[in-house]
Amino acid sequence: QVQLVESGGGLVQAGGSLRLSCAVSGDPLSDYIMGWFRQAPGKEREFVAGISRVSDTNYADSVKGRFTASRDNARNTVYLRMNSLMPEDTAVYYCAGDSRYGLPMTRRTAYTYWGRGTQVTVSS
Repeated sequence: QVQLVESGGGLVQAGGSLRLSCAVSGDPLSDYIMGWFRQAPGKEREFVAGISRVSDTNYADSVKGRFTASRDNARNTVYLRMNSLMPEDTAVYYCAGDSRYGLPMTRRTAYTYWGRGTQVTVSS
């Protein structure tokens, strides 16, 4: 059974940075495409970033140039580096995984495994 556990969230001022981690257990991370999603209160869960098995990445337009997804297969961990944070980035951030090949998917329903999320709050 694959398990995903996010960490690294917290409270940060606008313009600050955070790095989220997602630890994967139960299977080698190298077998999975990984995605990052977020959900703000009253809104649907939305795609933020994705990283393929070979580290091809894609990003939502709202975070391009500010967020960077990466993976360390040896540590079975995926990261999301978030710079220049804005209050509208406030949300619960989730990592997700799926064993498909190819480019990371942006659809929430394309991912099989999910973590429980970590809260990111950006104050103005």
